[in-house]
Amino acid sequence: MDFSFTNHLVLAEASTGRLISTLIAAIALILILILKFRVQAFIALLLASIFVGLASGTMYMTDIGKTIVDGMGSSLGFIATIIGVGAIFGAMIEHCGGAQSLAGGMLKITGEKRATWAMLFTGFLISIPVFLDVALVILAPIIYALARRSGKSLTVYGMPLLAGMVVTHSFVPPTPGPTWVAYTLGIPIGTVIVYSVLVGLPTAILAGIIYGGRVAKTVHIDPPELIVAEEENPPSFGMIASILLLPIILIVVGSLIEQSVGSSVPAGLAKSERADLIRDLMGAAPLWQQTLTFLGHPVIALLLATCLSLWLLGTKRGASREVLMNVSTRALGPAGIIILITGAGGVFKGMLGASGVGDALANALGGLGISVLLLAFLFSAISRIAQGSATMAMVMAATLMAPILSKLDLSDAKLSLVVVAIACGAAGFSHVNDSGFWMVSRYLRMTEKETFKTWSAVSTAVAFIGIALASIVWMVVS
Repeated sequence: MDFSFTNHLVLAEASTGRLISTLIAAIALILILILKFRVQAFIALLLASIFVGLASGTMYMTDIGKTIVDGMGSSLGFIATIIGVGAIFGAMIEHCGGAQSLAGGMLKITGEKRATWAMLFTGFLISIPVFLDVALVILAPIIYALARRSGKSLTVYGMPLLAGMVVTHSFVPPTPGPTWVAYTLGIPIGTVIVYSVLVGLPTAILAGIIYGGRVAKTVHIDPPELIVAEEENPPSFGMIASILLLPIILIVVGSLIEQSVGSSVPAGLAKSERADLIRDLMGAAPLWQQTLTFLGHPVIALLLATCLSLWLLGTKRGASREVLMNVSTRALGPAGIIILITGAGGVFKGMLGASGVGDALANALGGLGISVLLLAFLFSAISRIAQGSATMAMVMAATLMAPILSKLDLSDAKLSLVVVAIACGAAGFSHVNDSGFWMVSRYLRMTEKETFKTWSAVSTAVAFIGIALASIVWMVVS
């Protein structure tokens, strides 16, 4: 019998039950490797991908290696650039004392009586370029100073700050998690930013100010005696805020222009045909529209902001070329880990597609009547609770949702809310397998029990408030 025909016959005969069982076993393998054997998530995802290819019975063994390479390549072309450039951007904000400047400016606007609001908005903005754990280290001295002057608990200022940071870190591009999800699901980044802020900001307020304020009163933590030295001459609040908001504004404007130009494209076209038509229309658009769309591409917008930060926050403030080189190089170390994990997530997604496991999952869940938002939230939350990493939870959820969403005709607005739902599940449920849990415990000087009562409760509130608000917006948008 012809070998090619045999393979197609095997593919046709592979049952949905076998493919779903393969997926369940692959997810269990990932968790066992990470939690029990302490295997790095990058390796765990690659091994699980190979397992899917072998166990599904729908692929040539010789095709598995090529599928891994193709999946890694298709994932990293965009996201590696975003994460790498964004890491240098964040490192410059950290190096020049921009976080302290941002917090100080917020305090001047709100006054110390409303310092909790200043902390919330500082956390919301600073987590755009700076990783959550790094931002906490930088801003901890400000929390200490506020608690010392007011006589209040560290948790009073810490919970709003953390709520703002975790929402932006999980919800709002160009942070790595939501950016990768949006890219994987084929959703314009600008649209995702609009809906993630629309849902994320009130979520942070409700979880950080309202609920977090109540939780903070149950635990009193005194600040330490000494304060870590701050930058003597930090840049102005206006400069830091402007540099932070520049890429966000450019991305949103570029996305709106592209959507406006694309509104004349007939409905019902295939995705690739629609993309080609929009590209041709953009090529014939006025020069100002082409320029803003060019500047609004996430890579260009973030690269522009990074170059400005190197000049305004580095060279113009007297930093040498060697110092800027060292800051940039150090920033790329942690970024490399995230790049590899997201790349391996792309490999897993590619293997699910090539083996037919993704389609089997979509078919199995299609008739259950489960809300798409709820399903995205559950996939992300289960992964977050099981293995701790928010980024890993988003990668897993997006990988599982991609084949399901490909069979649905959803608008970009509703697809953006799916990204938000995934972010909600990844933001919540912080406990002992989350490195952030221990960072918060250390810098807010809390015991494990106190950290559960405060930070774990607030992060869980972010998850449930966020998915509730996303569901409300889902019913309104078309």
